[in-house]
Amino acid sequence: MSGAREQFGSRIGFILAAAGSAVGIGNLVGFPVGAAKNGGGAFLLMYAIFVFAICLPVMLAEMSVGRHARKDPLGAYRDLSGNQTHWKLAGWLSVITPFMIAVFYMVITVWIFGYLFAAVTGDLELLANPDTFATFINSPRIFAYMVVVVAVVYLILQGGVKEGIEKAAKLLMPALFVMLLGLVVFVLMQDNAMAGVEFYLIPDFSKITASVVNGALSQAFFSLSLGMGIMITYGSYIDKRADVPGSAKLVALTDTAVAFTAGLMILPAIFSFNPETNPAELSESSIGMIFTYLPQIFLALQSSIGYLGASLVASLFFLLVFFAAITSLVSIFEVPVAALMDEKDMNRKPALLILGVGMIILACLCALSFGYVEFLTTFTNYADTPKSFFDIVYDVFYDTILPLNGFLICIFVIYRWKKANFNAALDEGAPNYKGSFFERYVDISVGTFIPVILLVIFINTVALKYFGFSLIDIFFS
Repeated sequence: MSGAREQFGSRIGFILAAAGSAVGIGNLVGFPVGAAKNGGGAFLLMYAIFVFAICLPVMLAEMSVGRHARKDPLGAYRDLSGNQTHWKLAGWLSVITPFMIAVFYMVITVWIFGYLFAAVTGDLELLANPDTFATFINSPRIFAYMVVVVAVVYLILQGGVKEGIEKAAKLLMPALFVMLLGLVVFVLMQDNAMAGVEFYLIPDFSKITASVVNGALSQAFFSLSLGMGIMITYGSYIDKRADVPGSAKLVALTDTAVAFTAGLMILPAIFSFNPETNPAELSESSIGMIFTYLPQIFLALQSSIGYLGASLVASLFFLLVFFAAITSLVSIFEVPVAALMDEKDMNRKPALLILGVGMIILACLCALSFGYVEFLTTFTNYADTPKSFFDIVYDVFYDTILPLNGFLICIFVIYRWKKANFNAALDEGAPNYKGSFFERYVDISVGTFIPVILLVIFINTVALKYFGFSLIDIFFS
């Protein structure tokens, strides 16, 4: 690949692109469900604390490494470590992880597009049927929907950083915010909505347990796209004169604001349209909420605004989630694309083609693992639970590896790249950062308790996911 490295054209373009990466299904549905099941306002408070006290310093570590090295994660680890083999392995983890996350995220995005298409074409009653989702995910139609999603992602990424990713973020993110606010206003005007607001905003600290704290921290870490190599890659596209600490704060603030606002949409909607709801009985799964529970809520709206109005609200919701999924999918897939371009001196379009074919093949295997192909459906078994091929990809590369990658970047910037270089990189373009309390906090936290917390999360996830017991619960019991 010849020529100067691509760059974002403006600070707002970078912030919207990074926020688009962070704002995804977890923010719009996963966070509200987590808040509903874990004490409402108490969960919200812990989430906000973890975002700014733990996740923001990790984001600064990733961005500063990317901007200083002007490389993809693999190249950044290799160059800044002096080509040490074990740090190259950390770089490989930061490239393989987002590629595999893009595989299962592609499948979920395809499902969302299918439900969007059905809502727009007036099939809301069908979507509200509890049996529809199981039938839908095994329908040949999902492969037609996959063609559409792949085409959208390709059109954005082939335009490059400035003309593709940044332009898409400037269009999709404001549209997402407007739709989200519009749905919030609509929901808050419904009967009994304030009961949901009260539950959401008034903390119930009696429900806070060690596992809930772990859940809030994990949600905060995952929602900011940390450990995926995204912020390293996007950091490499930032101008040397840019204020990285200031931009990172705005990304974290935007992500938290979207999660908070989504809670104001989902929780009041649940209480308004189904007043008998017991939050403790809600599904832990964002997927369950999107594809089985919420369509029933939207259908219940027809008694007050008619079937057409209910279909319109459902269409807006699925369009909102689709935009969030697309912005996340684009940023996730950009990481391996950038790595292939850098490491093999390849142009963007052939890199997209090679990696796109690989992702589509694996995504098809995931899509076929819900009963369509028996071998893929019962692929393996661990913790006394049968697991599909989709489950393996999700469990290993999303639930398990991300905190490990976060641990590695913290150890790298402090003990290999060295603290002085890390601080100097963040000082560049940010005159107010040098000598500030925030600088001292980042300096101390990244080198001490943050990596310890991330390592504990990683070890506990391995124990829980693959062996069926929680070390945290054992410790606090």
